Amino acid sequence: MPADSRPHPHPTTVAPRSLRAAAGEALVTGARRVITTSLLIAMLPLVAAVLLAVTVLGAPVSLATRGPWRPTRMAAFVLTYLVVDLAGLLAATALFVRRPLTGPAARDRRAADAFALLARLLAVLRRAADRLFRLEVEMTPAPLATARQPDAPAAVLVRHAGLGDSFLILQILLTEGGLLPHTVLKGPLRADPCLDVLLGRVPHCFLPPARGTAEDAVAALAAGLRPRDALVIFPEGGNFTPRRHRRAVASLRRLGQYRRASRAAGLHYVLPPRNAGTLAALAAAPTADVVFVGHAGLDVIASPRAAWDFLPFRRPVRVHWWRIPAAEIPRGEAAGGEWLLGQWERMDRWTAEQAGAATPRV
Repeated sequence: MPADSRPHPHPTTVAPRSLRAAAGEALVTGARRVITTSLLIAMLPLVAAVLLAVTVLGAPVSLATRGPWRPTRMAAFVLTYLVVDLAGLLAATALFVRRPLTGPAARDRRAADAFALLARLLAVLRRAADRLFRLEVEMTPAPLATARQPDAPAAVLVRHAGLGDSFLILQILLTEGGLLPHTVLKGPLRADPCLDVLLGRVPHCFLPPARGTAEDAVAALAAGLRPRDALVIFPEGGNFTPRRHRRAVASLRRLGQYRRASRAAGLHYVLPPRNAGTLAALAAAPTADVVFVGHAGLDVIASPRAAWDFLPFRRPVRVHWWRIPAAEIPRGEAAGGEWLLGQWERMDRWTAEQAGAATPRV
């Protein structure tokens, strides 16, 4: 049947359902933000009291042993995070009140404001981590801004390992790369009220999506990329751990993908990348260059217990990137999957060169 001759549903049969769905989503979003904001406010005095207690009680031991003041550092960072989160919420509210208009121009302005505010908040957290945890970042090659062509978007594929790696990479992309990140994130991050509000004003994708498949959601996000935009995705789907690596290899074998499983088993520091979402994004944005970002140093703090053991940092966190022009990216599921796994093997080799004795591996 020709496209223009297909029967169209009567507006009265579609609009009410759409309005009900939108109203339901708005209600859920509003309730979630009220709950998470209330928890944020309630936690502020509690964490402040914890910071005071651990500092006073731990001072004699830390002074006598010249210890690292680890409880104080961690409590101070958590308190800083909560204060920054609340400040971000207040600033986001002020921006909304100041720019209440609707329409494409107003949405673009609000998105630009949200990106700018997000960059400032992440910069504050980065400085706090620098001072409290001696975080030092070395990037090769520098600057990251050369990772993109000025007239084309980019797809940024990042290794996932260590607490806070997504926040650090977003901060680097915004402030040092000059990119506007359209980020694929896990749904539980909505529990951060400031992040929930700010990302609601910019293109983003939480997984699993409320409707449809993850591949469709990621592809839709990628299709809207414009110059200076960057789709940020973590192809591994989660932080590297040896257990997750074994499960990923076993899953490939159960699916009968024995050759891919054999190559994945040869990865020692990274998980095999998941093809579906990444390849869907590249197919939806065929003009986008691909930027691969690896990092080493955060991987030793894979859990709160590990953070206790290895913070403050004893060596710099190293970030390494390389760019593949859009014209050199193989198209099609089979060729694209082979190419992506090959790039992840390169990621594994680089990570192995940076690894220390405490770096998790298989």
